[in-house]
Amino acid sequence: MVTGATTPIGRRLVERLLADPGTTLVLAVGAEPDPLPLAVRDPERYRYRQVDLTRPRELHDLLFSDGRQLQIETVVHNALHRRAHDEGPRIHALNVECTRDLLSLAERHPTVSRFVFRSASAVYRLDPRGSTLLSEDDPLELSPSAPQKVRDRVEADLTVCTRMGMSPLQIVVLRCAEILAADVGSQLWDYLGSKVCLRPTGFDPMLNLLSLEDAARALQLAVGGPERGVFNVPGRDVLPLSRAIELWGRVEIPLPGPLLAPLYRLRARAIGSDFRYDLNFRRFHFSAVLDGRRAQRELGYEPLHRIVWPYSQSSGSHS
Repeated sequence: MVTGATTPIGRRLVERLLADPGTTLVLAVGAEPDPLPLAVRDPERYRYRQVDLTRPRELHDLLFSDGRQLQIETVVHNALHRRAHDEGPRIHALNVECTRDLLSLAERHPTVSRFVFRSASAVYRLDPRGSTLLSEDDPLELSPSAPQKVRDRVEADLTVCTRMGMSPLQIVVLRCAEILAADVGSQLWDYLGSKVCLRPTGFDPMLNLLSLEDAARALQLAVGGPERGVFNVPGRDVLPLSRAIELWGRVEIPLPGPLLAPLYRLRARAIGSDFRYDLNFRRFHFSAVLDGRRAQRELGYEPLHRIVWPYSQSSGSHS
């Protein structure tokens, strides 16, 4: 069962699973109508359910009606709210309470034995005194002043992690680098959508970016193996912020850091963009790259696909 199946990541994962002859059946779950074309909907191996995961009764029926009838063995929880400016109890219900309820129901389910949760590198606390290479043991961002999008992701991540060792399920948490693609909630995607990109004077942090294809492949590997635990999922692209701006064909203007937050608030009000400088303050000052050795060693994952940069051919190669 794959939640968030109407998102670009969920849809790509469903397509990969259906392309694998070893997959018996996929139950795709989303808030919108079925995203797959009729031509690829295999009635023998594919089911779709439109469900509001924040409604406990619908969630229960999904697991103990459809899930029991179809004998679902693995749950991939991929449904997180994507817009950074949306806040409040309704958003928290999807990000955190739904995760907690789904995990609790899966633990009591007669056929589910594995739970895979897609988390994000945004859960880590970036500290200039720490290493720029983040391992799964590095501290998380627990500040109560962090934006809700970060607080919710940390809470959901910890909700799943605290069940490891106590749950009857095999639990896997994938902390993915930022996926630079449309409609996935990428702050950098929105940031690069502007013709002029403002960045703090004197800072040019290293970024680690993940392709949509590698994100889906990492989830597929987590579904198919017996391993459990927390795994970083790095992307193949590691480059400075200034280089990302150049490869996107944008103009960069360095400005004093204190000016950037109010300027980007004005931009959000003017054109409805989702980029929030307060959400990206630390990552625009301090470098952070995920250490993916554990995922490579135990899951067999390593990033294979680079980001498709619009100006990569004319600007030369990058690391």
